Amino acid sequence: MTNDSAPAPLPEDWTRALAVVAHPDDLEFGASSAIARWTGQGKEVTELLVTRGEAGIDSLGPGECAPLRMAEQRASAAAVGAAGVEFLDFPDGTLEYGLPLRRALAEAIRRHRPEVVVSINFREHFAGGSGFNHADHRALGPALLDAVRDAANRWVFTEQLADGREPWSGVRFVAFGASPLAGHYVELSGDDLAAGVASLEAHEVYLAGLDGFDQKSFLPRAAAAAGEWAGVPLATGFEVFQV
Repeated sequence: MTNDSAPAPLPEDWTRALAVVAHPDDLEFGASSAIARWTGQGKEVTELLVTRGEAGIDSLGPGECAPLRMAEQRASAAAVGAAGVEFLDFPDGTLEYGLPLRRALAEAIRRHRPEVVVSINFREHFAGGSGFNHADHRALGPALLDAVRDAANRWVFTEQLADGREPWSGVRFVAFGASPLAGHYVELSGDDLAAGVASLEAHEVYLAGLDGFDQKSFLPRAAAAAGEWAGVPLATGFEVFQV
């Protein structure tokens, strides 16, 4: 974590969130443990996947890979109590910032009417890492922030109003997990973390193709490190944008 200011608890005085990421498995690298906490509090969290993850496993062609990864995401969402999982079917690996993506995201925001939007890091690097972030993640973040504003503007994507999608200006903030610029944290219990680990392990076929990755220890190590940063036993960090 590199944010110089003291971390603050992420506000939790809300009831409905939309978690939006590019691929199956994205939420599971930290944010899903927070989702487990929130659903345990009675909050409603719906997961929205922009792609079906069809380009994510080298040994499987897209036609075989997509249904498998969708099924793994549904199992993963169930492990943390998410209310549902939706897929937008943009192409995995070649996601582009632009009006089609903003339009689809704004429609989903108008339809679900969340108070909070959750995603994962779109910066060039992840917290504690040096590898260059995936192009889909980097495209989605700015499009998602713009779509939150689009969803609130009656005169943007007006065809959606004709379909009954009224403007929605109720999103209070957008929180990106695993960001190197995190300034907020969610404290996790052991049960929250265990649910997060289970949600990650649901991506069994995908994880089997990651050489040297230990999914059983990854999240506990990350939660302990974030907890030390936040001053609590276990945590996960978020970069927050007010909208």
